[in-house]
Amino acid sequence: MKYSKYYKFILGLAIAFSSTSCNEDEFLEIDPTGRVTSDNFLNTDSEVKLAIVGVYNAMQNNFSSGSWASVYFVKNLPGDDCLAGSTEGDQSGYQDIDDFKIQTDNDKIKLIWSNFYKTISSTNTIINQVEPNTDGKKEMIAEAKALRAYCYFELATMFGDVPLMTVNPVSEADYHLPRTDVADIYTQIEKDFTEAIPDLPLKSEYSAGDQYRMSKGSAQAYYGKALLYQKKYSEAAIQLALVISSLEYDLEPNFADVWTKETEFGQESLFEVSYTAQEAYDWGNFPWSGGNENNIEAQLQGPRDAIFDVSNSTLGVVNGWGFNNPSAKIGQAFADAGDVERRNATLLSAADFIATGGVIKNPSAHDYEGYMRLKYATKASETSESGVPELNYTINWRLMRYADVLLMAAEAYHFSTQDGLALIELNKVRKRAKLTDIQSSDDIFEAIVTERQLELAFEGSRFWDLVRWNKANQELSSLGYESLKHNLFPIPQSEIIANDAINEENQNPFY
Repeated sequence: MKYSKYYKFILGLAIAFSSTSCNEDEFLEIDPTGRVTSDNFLNTDSEVKLAIVGVYNAMQNNFSSGSWASVYFVKNLPGDDCLAGSTEGDQSGYQDIDDFKIQTDNDKIKLIWSNFYKTISSTNTIINQVEPNTDGKKEMIAEAKALRAYCYFELATMFGDVPLMTVNPVSEADYHLPRTDVADIYTQIEKDFTEAIPDLPLKSEYSAGDQYRMSKGSAQAYYGKALLYQKKYSEAAIQLALVISSLEYDLEPNFADVWTKETEFGQESLFEVSYTAQEAYDWGNFPWSGGNENNIEAQLQGPRDAIFDVSNSTLGVVNGWGFNNPSAKIGQAFADAGDVERRNATLLSAADFIATGGVIKNPSAHDYEGYMRLKYATKASETSESGVPELNYTINWRLMRYADVLLMAAEAYHFSTQDGLALIELNKVRKRAKLTDIQSSDDIFEAIVTERQLELAFEGSRFWDLVRWNKANQELSSLGYESLKHNLFPIPQSEIIANDAINEENQNPFY
């Protein structure tokens, strides 16, 4: 996504006024001259496209922002493959999620909650105010429904019961919505995906400049994931099989290439959050309160110079601010599996780092357990020479990729007594990793568990997989995880204070 400053200003103005929410009585009593309203906006395909771009802009901000609240990192932190990193007191909201010391006023959880609902509000505007009187508008309404379903799926996964808002508030009272049972949230998710998928284009039908948008395949993959999380295995298998049989996607031949700039929106990618360096930020103009176009979280999660001296290393990696360190446990998991191919593209041991010419400066540093992360590494080639390099990373977060689809399909097939099909999909992933096939005589479920741990390390899947498999207590209790409490994040205290329909008794258990 590339936006000029003028384009973003017009976009923000349009979305703000086409949405119906407002809290100020004084403002409601005034009819502003030249106001953009639903009567004179969202009437043409190009205007609706502008609003759709606004949805992705909100998502972009929710995954990397100068206000330091990234869905990508928040979803990773409770898992046993990564550690918060940096120093013990740096970004305490992140540190507390990592250490299972989560409080209801955690600033990271508060911000991602708020940003998801901002995104949902923008999708509601399109769904409820655009007339489907052209093919283009029909596609974009479908796109908005799929994006709304995606947002609610993430909210349901992280928080359980959440307020369901499918129409934007008109009056003050409309803002006060109770928590909706998670089963009903999933009903809405399924409804949105079911209505969206027939009208969505295939990925191959989007132009090169529109590859960031939700396609038929990405919607089917997320629909399948939502069904899988509900243990609707046969139905999930159907949706995931449609993605596989579409022939729109394939695995990158080389695992290490999946996160390179060259494979952005490539054959393995179903859905990405995209970033640019067009603003050429420096220390004086970077928007620390949010709204940045670069991936500042990439810099936040680069190897800290207090631990790693990369100056003479041949890796091509530059220093960052030290968050998201690999755990010793994930390093050992690669060793136990004999998985050299993915290990070498995912992390690097201290000995291997030293062999590249690097130096370990402080082996006893906070949250350093002997490894450097290579997946989503801060490479000098993936930032801009214009502006300050640290502030201009263009790394895209891959939110859904084909390997994940294959592993979800394997799981769905296994639990719907179709192990023959499960093995086909599972072994496709193992073949790329240069591992031997899993056989029907093996424990197929445990093989899927291990494959997801190794293939998707540092991609925000591990903790949520353990929770839905009832394995979190077994794997995480030594880290501070409590099974009756930590399966969900708390509803932010700010929401309880502001929302008259939710009180302390409605909070998730034990917070």
